[in-house]
Amino acid sequence: MRVAVLGTGTMGAGIARSLLRVGIQVSVWNRHVEKARALAGDGARVESSSAEAVRDADVVLTMLFDEPAVREVAEQFLPAMGPTAIWMQSATVGPDGIRRLADLASDYDVDLVDAPVVGTKKPAEEGTLAVVVSGDPAMIERLGPVLEAIGSKTVVAGAAIGAASALKLACNAWIATITAGTAQSLALCAALGVDPALFLSTIDGSPSNTPYAQLKGGMMIASDFTPSFGVDGLVKDLELMLAAIEGGSMPATLLETLRDEFRAAADEGHDRDDIASVITAFRAG
Repeated sequence: MRVAVLGTGTMGAGIARSLLRVGIQVSVWNRHVEKARALAGDGARVESSSAEAVRDADVVLTMLFDEPAVREVAEQFLPAMGPTAIWMQSATVGPDGIRRLADLASDYDVDLVDAPVVGTKKPAEEGTLAVVVSGDPAMIERLGPVLEAIGSKTVVAGAAIGAASALKLACNAWIATITAGTAQSLALCAALGVDPALFLSTIDGSPSNTPYAQLKGGMMIASDFTPSFGVDGLVKDLELMLAAIEGGSMPATLLETLRDEFRAAADEGHDRDDIASVITAFRAG
């Protein structure tokens, strides 16, 4: 199997390495070519254009920042895809965004599978992401070797394009809630004169504990904001969540609050830092 990975940032690079590790042939492309070249030593074929990267691929996996970035690149590579190749669209673009991209794929008679991933840098590098998919069951089955290489599990959300992207937004809402809640509790400890580390120690081993709270909480205490999941990406995802429920019956209050807290961290200069930097929004002033 040959896979083209388009977008080799934090997530795309890890995915490419996981594919290479199991013997899948991989071509890579990135807008900033130095990020793609970093994968040459792992055995990836580095291409100067997305069209060249997909020319002999069985699967084209896109891992770009947002829908406009995916659409811009897709308009360049879709005409070059082979007649049996599958577009595995893994960027977080929301349910409306993925349906628009599916319409674009249809214009070129290309099959698309909605396939966002849940996880950050370390799971991407280790091949232990959770992959959420929706689309034609036959197409999903053909993606089996890719799904096994990059993920520890695959969750099939249904046959409708958009179902997987909707589920991905729900998962990222949970991540935003855990991270902001952890930051609030640590900041509350500090404001009340208690060692914040005691909060993490207290919940450890209890039903209220999560490994994610311990991970991000430890980063917050150490002020280590090395990016694994960037604030700018989560703010973008929270905007997608708000757009997805607009006009419906679900209240947007919590999502709006989360969006505002992470946006405040971005305004503090942490837009490219890890989402753990949301602690700065609670410390402000």
